[in-house]
Amino acid sequence: MVTTAVTAAAPRGGGRGLGSRLGVIAPTVPFFVYVTIFLVLPTGIVVVGAFQNDGGFTTSNLALLNNPAVRSATFTTVGLSAISAITGAVVGALLAYALATADPEGKLRRSVLAICSVLAQFGGVMLAFCFIAAIGRNGSVTQIVFDITGTRIDTTWLYEFPGLVLVYAYFQIPLMVIVFLPALDGIRPQWREATETMGGSTWTYWSRVAGPILLPAFVSSLLLLFANAFSAYATAAALISQANPLLALQIRGALSGEVVSGQQSTAKVLAFLMVVIVAIVMTLYALMQRRASRWLR
Repeated sequence: MVTTAVTAAAPRGGGRGLGSRLGVIAPTVPFFVYVTIFLVLPTGIVVVGAFQNDGGFTTSNLALLNNPAVRSATFTTVGLSAISAITGAVVGALLAYALATADPEGKLRRSVLAICSVLAQFGGVMLAFCFIAAIGRNGSVTQIVFDITGTRIDTTWLYEFPGLVLVYAYFQIPLMVIVFLPALDGIRPQWREATETMGGSTWTYWSRVAGPILLPAFVSSLLLLFANAFSAYATAAALISQANPLLALQIRGALSGEVVSGQQSTAKVLAFLMVVIVAIVMTLYALMQRRASRWLR
């Protein structure tokens, strides 16, 4: 009789277990549907389209990557992303360290973090307009300098590579503060006290204790900033309208301009190249983040 009761109760327990699992999974369904429609599906279309020509499979489309204009745009995009990422990482890490030494519940830290959260998401046409309105040829700052000194400042650099580095740093620095601050908060004061107790100097502490611990987090944050700059489009498109020095702008040109016969897959090949580079960077980011997370537990 006991065996019969246990057997009869088993299906009900299993049913509740299945219902409980479904209850946990159900709220995530809209998210996975969204990711599938707007990320997985477009990526699949780009990857498949890069190897198609007249409906058949081909690798001849990849010959476009050897085009001098494409190579130049690739090097420029990688260089812009690397320089802006390094600049944002160094300056942002210093600012994050200053915040880490402040009162965690203080108004200063909370205010700076709130500002960084806003600035990290502020980009696109509005960001480009703000820089043009401030330091463009007829910008307010440029006009003030002209009224005071009588000298008209040359601002053509704003629409070239140096200008893009400056504008990108505007949102790279606050992003670095947000992603790197948790790693700094994970550093325990006892570690420095132990180093000093054993006769270690400040250099010893940073080179042998805090530095090796923070290095994976710093590198992962640097890779995230690189991917962020590499995939940026709207800001560069608003500043540069006469040429296509970046991969994202070349894709825009391929989609909006006349397509040369036999190069109908130009945009998809360029997008495929960007997907590959971003995938490599984000894989390295995931590996470094996993290593960095060991000290944040």
